[in-house]
Amino acid sequence: MTTTTARAIDVRPLSGCIGAEVVGVDLAHVDDATWEAIHAEWLEHLVLFFPDQGLTADTQIAVGRRLGELEIHPFLPKLDDAHPEIIVLDSEQGGKADIWHTDVTFSVTPPMASVLQMMESPSRGGDTLWSNQYRAYEMLSEPIRDLLDGLTAVHSAKGFGHPEITATHPVVRVHPETRRRSLFVNRSFTSHIVELRRAESDALLEHLFGWSEQPQFQCRYRWRRGTVAIWDNRCTQHYAINDYDARRVIQRVTVLGDQPAGGPIKWRPLIESYIPAQTEPRYAPDPRANSVPVQATDS
Repeated sequence: MTTTTARAIDVRPLSGCIGAEVVGVDLAHVDDATWEAIHAEWLEHLVLFFPDQGLTADTQIAVGRRLGELEIHPFLPKLDDAHPEIIVLDSEQGGKADIWHTDVTFSVTPPMASVLQMMESPSRGGDTLWSNQYRAYEMLSEPIRDLLDGLTAVHSAKGFGHPEITATHPVVRVHPETRRRSLFVNRSFTSHIVELRRAESDALLEHLFGWSEQPQFQCRYRWRRGTVAIWDNRCTQHYAINDYDARRVIQRVTVLGDQPAGGPIKWRPLIESYIPAQTEPRYAPDPRANSVPVQATDS
């Protein structure tokens, strides 16, 4: 049996706590040793940027598959029938994600990672922010961390028009690879904490949202056409800045994840009626859709 040794790659950190640019690597032709080095840097920096790539659709899918099975997103537009794994976010078609979020946390098994390629970028504006949710958790006071470690929260697809699609996750998630704890709530999809009264939940979540979005936990990236970003969806949030008028187009593949795990739950749910009644939506299941139904085409 042959073995490979991870080789050194040129990694340039972008901030004090998250993000790095990787220079001189061609993602279309990465051997196992280089990928091993990339994966180690990815776990450390949480989001890596690879300039001057220009991947084909097939190559972008292949890069994503190095991390795992790819998701078919339940709601966002796809590149074409031959590449349903690739979603297209076009600013001229409403594709502006200008609110802090972690992708698809309303799924029972939220995605672990995304591989994004900038296809068309404004000459100015359109940067993206990422936030380190390890650091957001670790910088909280010890009593607050102790409280959060025993709580769970409901995440909802209400923002996509489907409040009946929900999942409950620990407020503090243990990363399956690094074993580090991170905050796992976000402004876009987290509805409420099930062990608290509604007023208590709203107040605590609003504090956590603002806390996790602070500049000291962030990096900011200025895009160029052909740049590829790979980020860890299990311990980050991101925000696309809407400060441009020119067209901005990205293509993204998303890697299926596991069911988030945290510490032991310390209290029973307080108000079951928080969770919307389940309805029977007009959907056809897709096994690649991350445990979320996909809209039927014959509706």
